[in-house]
Amino acid sequence: MSSVPAPDGTTVGASAEREAARMWHDMMTIEIPVVEKILRTVLVYAVIIVLFRLSGKRGLASMNTFDFVVVFLLSNVVQNAIIGSDYSLLGGVVGAATLVAVNALMNRWLAADTRAAKLLEGDPTTVIEDGRVVRRAMRRLGLRSGELQQAVRLQTGGSIETVERGSLEPDGRFVIVPDPQAAQSTRADIDRLETRLAAIEELLRAKGREQSDKG
Repeated sequence: MSSVPAPDGTTVGASAEREAARMWHDMMTIEIPVVEKILRTVLVYAVIIVLFRLSGKRGLASMNTFDFVVVFLLSNVVQNAIIGSDYSLLGGVVGAATLVAVNALMNRWLAADTRAAKLLEGDPTTVIEDGRVVRRAMRRLGLRSGELQQAVRLQTGGSIETVERGSLEPDGRFVIVPDPQAAQSTRADIDRLETRLAAIEELLRAKGREQSDKG
């Protein structure tokens, strides 16, 4: 069966083959040197780490609407810095593999070197001391009172006054240590509640036995 000629004099089959070849060429041919692609990715990764380090632990603790906007715009801003003039599939694979490899090496380095971890991640910051908010630390971190109160409620179910010490860790986690007296009183309340529930259950069983005897 003969191929149908195209308007330019070539056959449709040959034109389709050239189109497929051009498609695969565009996907698999990196338009910039591989070394440049890797270097761009590493540099952008380092810049993002520095920016998050300068923004403080507040950026990792909780994200509000403005933080989400910054993250979305940041991803678009650094995209061109990573890909350059290359839009190939293989170039994207090289960039993704570079990011994963650099991040894995960074995590292993920080796990092995405590001084580097302290330099890049920082130290925990005390935000609650003996039931009182450390205002200076709150202002430095850019934390709101509502965010702190929510963290205390989620972890202890109480208020800031019932906390002995609270800190914001380098990874953005809140670590709340309840006041021992408040914890004991809470446990005592639970014990009293369990005693009352046991008494109610016993009373219900006794009434059930009385009704059975009458029946």
